[in-house]
Amino acid sequence: MPYRIFQDRKEAGRLLAEELLEYGGKSDVVILALPRGGVEVGFAMSNILKLPLDIFVVRKIGVPWQEELAMGAIASGGIQVLNQSVINSLNIDEETIREVTARELQELHRRENLYRKDLPALSLTNKTIILVDDGIATGSTMRAAVAAIRRLAPKELIVAVPVAPPYVYEEMKKIADRVVVLMTPEEFYGVGQWYENFNQLSDWEVCTLLRESRKETPGKGQEVLTN
Repeated sequence: MPYRIFQDRKEAGRLLAEELLEYGGKSDVVILALPRGGVEVGFAMSNILKLPLDIFVVRKIGVPWQEELAMGAIASGGIQVLNQSVINSLNIDEETIREVTARELQELHRRENLYRKDLPALSLTNKTIILVDDGIATGSTMRAAVAAIRRLAPKELIVAVPVAPPYVYEEMKKIADRVVVLMTPEEFYGVGQWYENFNQLSDWEVCTLLRESRKETPGKGQEVLTN
């Protein structure tokens, strides 16, 4: 089956929004984006659906000699998810996992402080959360995000991404209340292969998009996270 290539993350976000129009404008729905790429997707969705946008920081724990390969992930709230199949197959010891995790934890805290600054986190308790990224490869990052968000007692948790491998799509359906994936190609070598423009967002661009989203709709961001 042929699959399309997204022009950029904005187009992917617009197409995702079309699949979620029933949530548009509802006061109990929040779009939660994974930085960096997910923020541009979420921003496009926020504009169409007239929903507040916030960030949720997750960091991949990469194999030291093959950093693109995830052996796990960490997320806000002290959540860690490990990919035991990768760890076992490569005989990665606990000390290596601890060292890489400590480095990524520092970066997670740096990004949280940088992106949010004076902006309050939105309340997620008893809300419908649309959790967004620009795609899913192994699923480690998204699994960590879902596990952390569950602790905040949302009413409904929706995972929405433009593209993911079929097996990851099936895994997401087991942990999320609803999963929206526009494409699930069998031949999947990376998220970037499905975009014409997959330039990496800078920290400055993430900060700008988050602040712009709070300006677009009156009242966005006024309800503060109390958990």
